[in-house]
Amino acid sequence: MERESDVKRKTRETQIRVGWKLDGEGAYRISTGIPFFNHMLELFSRHGFFDLTVEAEGDIEIDYHHTIEDTGITLGKALREALPAFAGIRRFGHAVLPMDEALCMVAIDLSGRPGLVWNGDINGKVGAFDGEVIKEFFRGFVNEARITLHVNLLYGENLHHRIEAIFKASGRALREAVTRDERVKGPLSTKGCL
Repeated sequence: MERESDVKRKTRETQIRVGWKLDGEGAYRISTGIPFFNHMLELFSRHGFFDLTVEAEGDIEIDYHHTIEDTGITLGKALREALPAFAGIRRFGHAVLPMDEALCMVAIDLSGRPGLVWNGDINGKVGAFDGEVIKEFFRGFVNEARITLHVNLLYGENLHHRIEAIFKASGRALREAVTRDERVKGPLSTKGCL
């Protein structure tokens, strides 16, 4: 069974399409109009071994917030559609990832319950890019996917490296969580459902 989805979201502020194949090779086609954000999504795809297509158009002449947040929402919906009921998977994943002087720890639970716990500073700019919008991306993602995500950015001097560590670690943790396990029948829960 192919675990993939193709999702569109259209508002007055953004038009987004996400194609996501969970069991991929890390191939990507990312076009958001925001070069730094493209780069982060490419890292997420490559390090999670997801084949990912993201086509986003938004009101980036105002700022990047709407496009980035709505991309997170669309990715969350795409994950849910690719994994109905989170059945037959390991459910939990984690990664500790160094990126030069930065170190990030990410833990994820495909629980059916949205939650974002965030520890670490991503305020500041990388060129014209406001680092703080990354948290809004992940908030939109976890709320729509209905997953729990803990991001602990332990330290780092360079903002680019700190954000990059978050995206790489998130891709690796999610890869572990979505991995099929033939021993798991339905969702991995003593309740029998999530």
